Amino acid sequence: MKRRFVLTPRAEADLQAILFDIAEDSPDTADRLLVEFYGGLQRLARSPGIGHYREELLDRRFRFWNFYSYVVVYAWREKPVHIHGKRHLAAYFRLCQ
Repeated sequence: MKRRFVLTPRAEADLQAILFDIAEDSPDTADRLLVEFYGGLQRLARSPGIGHYREELLDRRFRFWNFYSYVVVYAWREKPVHIHGKRHLAAYFRLCQ
């Protein structure tokens, strides 16, 4: 299946760090999370309007979507959808201002 989203290099690094942390305790859980995460991103890309705005943090080019205990920040109007995941959101918001 063709991907309808792009992980930015920062998002890819964040995802790898999250999976590495989880894999230290449970490699099987990390594997399952990776599959579920990519499935969730495919759903998000098919319906890019899901999620919510946080105008006090970023402008309307970006939406936020909750996936388990993680928050995905994405540019929903871009084709393909660009995932700007960030583990440390406060630093990301400062960069986008």
